[in-house]
This record gives sequence, structure tokens and C-alpha cells, in this order.
Amino acid sequence: MNKTLGLIISISMFFGMLSCSGQKNEISHETLKSGFTTPPDSIQTSVYWYWISGNISKEGVIKDLHAMKKAGINRAFIGNIGLDDVPSGNVKMFSEEWWEILHAALKTATELNIDIGIFNSPGWSQSGGPWIEPEEAMRYLASSELRVKGPQKFTGKLKKPAEPFQDIKVIAFPVPPEYNHTLTAHNAMITSSPFVKNLSFITDGKPDTGINLPLENEFVIDFESQEPFTLRSLSVYPTKHPILATANLQIKEANGSFRSIRDFEINRSNPALNVGFNPYAPVVVSFPETRGTSFRLVIKNANPNSGISEIVLSSSPKIEHYAEKTLSKMHQTPLPYWDTYKWPTPPEIENKSLMVDASRIIDISKYLSKDGILTWDVPEGEWLILRTGMTPTGTTNAPAPPEATGYEVDKMSQKHIEKHFNSYIGEILKRISEADRKSFKVVVMDSYETGGQNFTDNFLNEFKQYYGYDPLPFLPVYYGIPVNNLQESDRFLWDLRRMIADKVAYDYVGGLRNVSHKYSLTTWLENYGHWGFPGEFLMYGGQSDEIGGEFWSEGDLGNIENRAASSCGHIYGKNKISAESNTSAGNSFARYPAVIKQRADRFFAEGINNTLLHVYISQPYEDKNPGVNAWFGTEFNRKNTWFSQIDVYIAYLKRVNFMLQQGLNVADVAYFIGEDAPVMTGVTDPPLPGGYQFDYINAEVIEKYMTVKNGSLTLPHGTQYKILVLPKLETMRPELLTKIKQLIHEGAIVMGPPPKRSPSLQNQPESDRQIQSMVKEIWADVDGVNSKLRKFGKGMIMNGMNMEEAFALINCIPDCQLPQNNSIHYGHRTLENGEIYFLSNQTNEEQIVYPKFRVTGKQPELWDPTTGSIRPLSAYELKERTTIVPLKLAPFESVFVVFLKKTGPSSTNALDDNFPKPETIVELTGPWFINFDPSQRGPEKPVIFEKLQDWSLSSDKQIKYYSGTAIYNKEFSIDELPAGNKIILDLGELVAMAKVYVNGNYAGGVWTSPWQLDITNLITKGKNNLKVEVVNTWVNRLIGDLNLPKSQRETWCSVNSHTADSPLQPSGLFGPVTISSVKY
Repeated sequence: MNKTLGLIISISMFFGMLSCSGQKNEISHETLKSGFTTPPDSIQTSVYWYWISGNISKEGVIKDLHAMKKAGINRAFIGNIGLDDVPSGNVKMFSEEWWEILHAALKTATELNIDIGIFNSPGWSQSGGPWIEPEEAMRYLASSELRVKGPQKFTGKLKKPAEPFQDIKVIAFPVPPEYNHTLTAHNAMITSSPFVKNLSFITDGKPDTGINLPLENEFVIDFESQEPFTLRSLSVYPTKHPILATANLQIKEANGSFRSIRDFEINRSNPALNVGFNPYAPVVVSFPETRGTSFRLVIKNANPNSGISEIVLSSSPKIEHYAEKTLSKMHQTPLPYWDTYKWPTPPEIENKSLMVDASRIIDISKYLSKDGILTWDVPEGEWLILRTGMTPTGTTNAPAPPEATGYEVDKMSQKHIEKHFNSYIGEILKRISEADRKSFKVVVMDSYETGGQNFTDNFLNEFKQYYGYDPLPFLPVYYGIPVNNLQESDRFLWDLRRMIADKVAYDYVGGLRNVSHKYSLTTWLENYGHWGFPGEFLMYGGQSDEIGGEFWSEGDLGNIENRAASSCGHIYGKNKISAESNTSAGNSFARYPAVIKQRADRFFAEGINNTLLHVYISQPYEDKNPGVNAWFGTEFNRKNTWFSQIDVYIAYLKRVNFMLQQGLNVADVAYFIGEDAPVMTGVTDPPLPGGYQFDYINAEVIEKYMTVKNGSLTLPHGTQYKILVLPKLETMRPELLTKIKQLIHEGAIVMGPPPKRSPSLQNQPESDRQIQSMVKEIWADVDGVNSKLRKFGKGMIMNGMNMEEAFALINCIPDCQLPQNNSIHYGHRTLENGEIYFLSNQTNEEQIVYPKFRVTGKQPELWDPTTGSIRPLSAYELKERTTIVPLKLAPFESVFVVFLKKTGPSSTNALDDNFPKPETIVELTGPWFINFDPSQRGPEKPVIFEKLQDWSLSSDKQIKYYSGTAIYNKEFSIDELPAGNKIILDLGELVAMAKVYVNGNYAGGVWTSPWQLDITNLITKGKNNLKVEVVNTWVNRLIGDLNLPKSQRETWCSVNSHTADSPLQPSGLFGPVTISSVKY
């Protein structure tokens, strides 16, 4: 028998005896049912409550809170936001009136039992204000340089590189050979095609001169050297204008053809400080030395108005992408992916003399006077002096009112974080009595959007304690100057970024948490960043009490953020995982619950279970409708038309949240994200097949908390995984590999390639030797090609397999087998005594599916979060380890399938037994009597519709442009009601929401497909009355008013994205309306 095949068979038999689930909590059927039907107050539906640009009033915030309470919103996060495109109100932040309004808000919330969170600073990002001094701000290491020759007694002033400036160190080192040996107009002929004027500017060494790139798609610059030239690096300095282009560096061969040396991108497309404190930092590439006389740089597809200030073709080695590696220039779009801050190993440079020798770097700080005069005996030779120190990055808290804007606080100093807390949150605690602010419970940190920093107070000493080596000789590396060699310099920069990420997590997030706890407050954090995030998203979130993701109702934002949040919650044992839900841009007032449901449900399936709606904007003006809004967000506020019916939608959210907070999340795979930083997401490689779930996991949790129980990777709170997947990286620190080795030995399954070395300069070369020794011991001959697995201790290492092969090997069947087209998403929570599955139809079509659940011997039940109804599903098929349940899901419908009660085999597995076809009792046709609201400029008298119609198609402008609630009335008779059957009202379709009354009794709300209600207990034999209160959006009224003279327009909002010619939105009840009988 093949050795590998025999090993597979024996391992499969062993792992076939193991369960694919973890520790669980028990809850009775009645308790779960009660909480689902009427969720307890502990299930909080929250809102971001924005006070925008001074548009607030005492009366307005009080009315806001009462409206929230009535709707079922029981937590609100106050953000004081300043927006340029919203007209400013009269209330300046920190004025006495502002303090009175805040006091009224906290006191009213206390009376109403609504929990309040307050953003930890004005604006939504991040932590700062006018109280932050330059020496407390986010800072970076800046330097000025001076070259001197010795021997001599030097006395001279060293220039400060920036203002304000805090000196750190003055260092000196011998200038290496060929340092700054470059091709310029003095030693080379430089030409271009097409021709541009002043081409010599690109090598004159002056940052303020340069050329504009021509409009052609391709621009070629040729450098013809007078003598053979050895090229080792290229630096491209853009002009002070955003640039995005591709580039190719070439060398001319002896036969006259050009050979490519390097393709790269010139990307300085976003000059905002929150993606780098050096907006136009050079783009630097490095390569093995190349010798020739003719070099060509081809620049393609440059954006208009972009230009080049300097092109430096140099014999001197430079650290590739040093601006990015020191965080002075960061990823320039909102979504940095897993590999954004990963770079290839730099090339070896044979001539070590070309690099700075760390042993010859001298600290001459003591010779610098307070006024910047250096007095130093220069040794023989040419020396380069660097005056290094800290200066603020310039980022500020934003978007905040001008009077509340200031520096962002240092994210690597608990001392400065506490000062920041005391200056803002502390003032609230001082000025408002404890009795009146009992509602204030949460300090809020939104998504990180304020860029990086690479230095802080006492950084050199902390670094040495952290890594065990002195960072001072490596300070030149900050500026792309290699020390010792390119590899050591790269490892130093890795250590720098890793330490920054760790300190941002523990000093910033942990520091703010610690000071909040002193005052019995907790912290809430979005554990990622869109602009210049310098952290590691899992460790970053792990230090906060609560964490959250976010998502927009359209587009891709949320596709990585929510997995970041749910993974963090699952691995750090945080049961409530929030999401800033259903934000958006443009299309003012056009959204309503039915159209935003799909994205919300998708992320419920990924682990979000604590909804935070975005956004409730405070409404201070009773005479202005629809009122204050912004370019972003769904308008979850009391002045929106459908807010009067939002309680029905919130009931849905609470039921979903309640169920998804029970027990433990089930995921079979933990994908390790690696140790590199910054990082905002992980990678699922190999891809996970349908029917399984996963989390991302980090080194901290593996090292500190992970154990093995019954063959499963287990965390202290009970979460378990079957497989730990390592990414395709060449690096891992020995401490982590030691722990992984221990886990495998104790029974863990680990899959992935072996590391080759440590990424760190710490304890080298011993760290690399330890890695290589452990790799031989663990992986041995498992190369992923000729050998793909081996047992190690009680566990196993795998490499080169896909996930399907790995699952088959350990006999781990799908948790919830569904169609492979990804039309149905699922999530799974496990209890001691049962299983809860959430299934969401992500399509706009009815779906008939036969999911195979990894549970057996229990009765499937359908729990409908839209209505709160619960019923057993009589049709199912029990297998040895699974249960197949026929399901029918309406467009965008989501349900729970719950397994709690023990059962035996079913006599049927037919879909119609779970979803019997309803029999129509009556279709309600015209006439319909409709009352529009005259106060909302609807018709004064009731209107008769002979058949249901779209309001926006009416010839009556009072109906066509109507926005608000209209009441449909219909009398009808029922001759017979089938005994024992459920009677179902089906409204067909409508926009946007409806509340239904049968014979004067409230039947419920209808806001999403399948647009149905159970009216069994309300309908009677004989005559009946149906009343349907239908509400649409503000869109049609806003458009209608734009077709009127300005003097006749009654609507007002801060931001209106519509025009007079915008299409109207379908509105009203469309039907067909039927009453049917069904027997479950």
C-alpha cells in the first residue's frame, strides 16, 4: 500500500470519531422561544446619533430620544460631526448652550433607560482635539542632514527639519562609497519622447523644480551615460500633484534592444495626511546591480497634470519602498488587503562597503547645544550627520466642528491617551452630575482613519527592551539608507512596524479602555481602519470591550470589515459583535428597510449580531422637513416618513440579534493572518468550499490562549476549530512556531507551507536557526508536492492540499451544505442541547433548497424573525450525521432553522409538507378607499382606486408627488373559514412599509417579502374590515417641490441629491391582495 494513502486511511478513521463542534451553553426551548418572540432589553438596537455642524437644540434631542424609545432603539452613540456641505447651526461645540443640550440628552436618556455612548473625541475619527499639544500628538521621525569632512573641529548650526520639532538623536557615520553617485545632466545625456521642456530639472536635486508629464499614454526618458554606470536603485520623486502611473525601467543590451530591469507603479494618487505624513514621498525600487551605459524609463497611463520632480538613478543601494515601510506613505484607498504591506526579500549586495556599517555610527547628540549648534571633532574622512527628532504628522480629529478640531493624540502613549480622555470625556464627567448621566456608559472609537506614526516618547529605550537590540544604529534606515545590508535593514523595519501595531493596540485601545474603566465606562471600537491603519486588526480589536464592523447598503464596503470584527469577537471571546449598519452615499431618502435588508442579512450570516444603525441625525428644526441630513447614511430619524413604522423592522433586527447571541459560533477553520503589520484582513488560501465557516486568527491568540481538546484547536471561552491554516509566507517568529509545534504534537491539524526564516532582526542569527530546526522536525519531507502530510505527535501537518481534500482526510463533513452558487448564506450557533442555523436568501428570486445540516436526531423548526412565528418542519430526512430539510425562501427572506427537541425519522421529506400550498379564499379587488394626509399636501377627500396603482403614476399631482402615510380601507366578506387552518393575508407588493389592522385590531407590519401576515385570530366569518397604513419615502415630494417655484417649496433638507428630472419612486400598495388558507 502507498505510504501516504495508508496514512490517510488511518488518520481518517481516527478523526472520524471526533466532533466538529466545541463547548456549548444550554438553553431551554421555552426560554429561547420567549426571548425570540419578545427579545429582552439586553438585546440592544443602537444608532449613531450625529449632532451635525451645530444643528442641535434641547427640544430636538429630547424629541429624538422619545422617538427612539418608541421605536425600540435603546442605545445611541453621540458623535459631534462637522461637515462642510451642511449649513452650520447656531450651537458651537463647548458653548454653554452645547453643554446644556448634552446635559438634557444624558438626563432624558437616563429617564428613558436608553444607553448612551459618546465618541471619544469630536468627529468620528479618531482621538484628538484642540487640547492636544504638538508634543502629545502623533509624530514621526524627521531629520536634516549635513555632510562634513574631517579631520576638523566643526562648529555650525544644524537645521531643524520641521517645526515644531523635538530632538531625539544626532548621529554621524562615514559616507559609503558611491553614496549619491547618480546619473544627472552633468554625466549623462537625458532625452525624452515626446519632447518636454526643462528635462534637466528631473536631475537637478531641487524638489521644487520638475516637469509635467505629457498627455500621451506613453512617455519615455532615456539616460545615456558617458561612462559605464552601475545601477542599484531608482527613486522617483513626484511633483506636488497626485500621480498614478505604471513604469518600466530598462537597460540597453549590446545588440541595441532594451531589456526590462523592473516593472513598478508610481502611486502617489492620494496626498491626504491620513494616508501618509509625507504625501509625495519618493517611489523607490531596488534591484541587483546592473551595469550599462543606456537606461530607459517608460512611464505609461499617467493621470493628467501629474509630473516628476526628480528621477534618481543611483549606484547607491536604497531600501525599496522605505516610505511605505516606515508608514510615511500608506495604502491610498479605503481597503488595504492582506498583502498590501508585504514586500519581497530585497536583493543581496555583494559589496558590503556600499552600506552603512552599524558599528561606525556615532551618537554625537551631546555635542548639540539647545540652540542647535553642533560642536564636534570630526574624525578623518567624509561624514554624514543626521539631526533626528519628532514632529507631528499633522493629522487632526475629523470631521469635527472647527472649534473642536486639533491634533490627533499619540497612539503609542498611554500617558497622552489619558490626558486626551480627561480633556474631553473627563470634562463631561465633571460638568454633568452622576445622577443625570447614568445613561452614559460607552466610550466610542470609530474606524481608524488618521494614518500612521513611527515614533513616540522614549521609543528607542522601549524598542531595545522589546527586541533586545539597540535601534539607534538603524535610524538611517528610516530614510532609505541601508545599514549593514538590505536584509538587516528590512528586518529592522519589520520590527518597527510590528512594535507600532502592538503599541497602537495596547497603548491606544488598551489605554483608552483602562482609563474608561476607572470611571465605570466601557469601550466600543471598530477594529480596522480605512485610511492609513497602522495596526493589526485582531489584536487592535482584542483590547476593546466591544468591537464592531460596518457595511454600506450598496457596494463592497463591509466585505472585509465585518469578517474582521466577527473573527476578532470569536477569537477574543466577545459575544456581542456590532456593525455600523446600512450606511450609504447619495440618493437622499430613497432607501427603506426592504432594500437594505439583503446586505444586513449577509453580514448576520458572517457573525454580526448586535445592530448599530447608521445614521440618526439629530433634528432641531420642527418647521423644516425632512430636515437635517448628510451625503451619507440611511435616514433613521423621526422626521423620515417611514420612521413611524420602523418598530416593525427593529423587531426583526432584535430577533435576529437575540438568536445569534446564543451559544457559540461554529467555524471549522482558523486562517492565520501572519505576523506582518499593518494588516486589516486575512486571506482564505486555500479557498474554503461552501458549507463551512471560518475565522481569521492572529499570533497573539495562538501563542497565549490556544490549546487542543479532543483533537480540536480550542480557546478558553469554548470556540473550537478543526484546522489551522497557515498562509503562504516565508516568515514566522520562533516563539510562534514553538507554540504551533506544541499544538500539533498535542493533536492539532495544521495546514500550510513551512516558514523559512524569522522576519525579525531580534536574536539573529539564532532565530533563523531555530526556525529551520523546527521546520525539519515538523514538516520533514512534506513539501506539498511529493509528500503532502505526516503525523507529528498526536496531530498532523498538511501542505499542498485544497480544503476539500483536507476535510475529507479528517472526516469533517460540511456544516451546512447548500447550493454552490452562493445564493444562500448561513451562520451557525451551537448550544449544549441544540443547534441554531441562520439562512439568508441573497437573491431577488424564490429559492427552493435542501440544506444538509450537520446535526441529527433533532426536530427541525422554522423560526421566522420577520413575524416571530415558530413552527415545526414535519418533512426532513435523518442521516447518520446530518439532517436534510426541504426549505422554500422568498426573495431576500432569512429564517432560522432550530434543532432542540429530540426526534426520530420523519415519514416525509416532501417540500409541500413543510410549505403547503395556500388555498385562496378571496382576492380583494376594488374599489379601495384611500385617505391621504392633507397636512402632507395629499388630497383633502378620500380617493377611490378601482384597482391598486402606483401613486407615482397618478395624474393627480397631490398623489403623484405625495410623501407620507396613506390609509387603505376595504370591506369584504368571508362565507366560510376552514377549521384548523391558518388564515394568511398577502399584500402582494408595496413601497415602502405597511401596518395592517383587521376589524380594528392590529395585525402587524409588512415591510419585506413575502409581504404576508397571519390573521387567523382576527378575521371572522361574514363581514370584515381591512385597514392598511402604507408609507412611502420622501423622494417624490422632494422631486415634486423641485418642479415648483422656490417660493412654493415646502421641503427642506441639508443635502438633496435629487433634481427636478429625477425619476419618481414607485409608491403605495400594488397587490394583488389575497386571503388564503393553509394547514401546517
